[in-house]
Amino acid sequence: MARMQLFDARNSAIVHVFREGTTVISQTQARAAAEQYREEGYALVRQFIDGEEVVRLREETRRIYEEGMNHPSTWRHGNLCFEILPEADFGARYVIQAYWMSWISEYFERFRRSDAYLTLLGPVLGESIKQVAQQIHWKPPGSRLNGYRFHQDLRFREARDAYRDIAGSTVNTGLAIDPATRENGCLQVIPGSQKLGYLGLSDDSEGGQIMKGLTAEDELRAKGLDPDTIVWLEQEPGDIALWGLLTVHGSLPNMSDQDRAFAISSYVRAENSDRGEWAFRDGVSVPLGTEPQLCKYEALHDRPEPHYVETKWYT
Repeated sequence: MARMQLFDARNSAIVHVFREGTTVISQTQARAAAEQYREEGYALVRQFIDGEEVVRLREETRRIYEEGMNHPSTWRHGNLCFEILPEADFGARYVIQAYWMSWISEYFERFRRSDAYLTLLGPVLGESIKQVAQQIHWKPPGSRLNGYRFHQDLRFREARDAYRDIAGSTVNTGLAIDPATRENGCLQVIPGSQKLGYLGLSDDSEGGQIMKGLTAEDELRAKGLDPDTIVWLEQEPGDIALWGLLTVHGSLPNMSDQDRAFAISSYVRAENSDRGEWAFRDGVSVPLGTEPQLCKYEALHDRPEPHYVETKWYT
């Protein structure tokens, strides 16, 4: 496998670096979030990072988006990927997701394994933690396909034999980069839904895609879920949400005139996962190595080279 170049030398003069010591979250907040997460399947922590750090986060996110816009269609190199909605199909080009941007961003490489995340995740996952997903999701106005049907993220863990106690050992986090509001499609969760097991919501949607169409309330009721209990997780930049692989959640399309960027990271208790990049080993932050590790991209070892992806999920 060809070695990947960490960080983009073309942008070295403007790369932002996450600064340790900017964490606002306390151990008390983390323990309270862990307790709510275990009971309700989600939690929301306000001001996970402070205002000055939010500025750097948003600036680096813009840089990542501009890097993605250099590609006419979806492009991948190892775990790094830019998912593009091209002009030919949408009238304008949009970057809708970036995966594992840590390979070209020193900021996100340090941030993913910062003290802030260890403080947040420690009460649930312990001090040895791997990361199996890292992405930024944009909801640009006008792109149409940016809502999510209600679902459970366990559906995305296809290699189940690579994990032990997969649902109990995994925590998803969603960091607001832009304000997340009802108008621009903030995350919605159903408290307590993680106790019902895997429900198969949206598995029979068109092509199995959760970004096509919306979930009707009758679909939720048929699975024993009450639509009136839905919680809208409106967030300010720097707020972070937690939810589990069995937590039923979704979001509406962006109906505002403002973009909504959202950073999602999925972490797993290291002893229960054969996959993922190390984030913390015995409480010590672990940087990326020279080779990407198998996370979710199943063809990593078969096609690690830079290439454009021809398959279109949105047609």
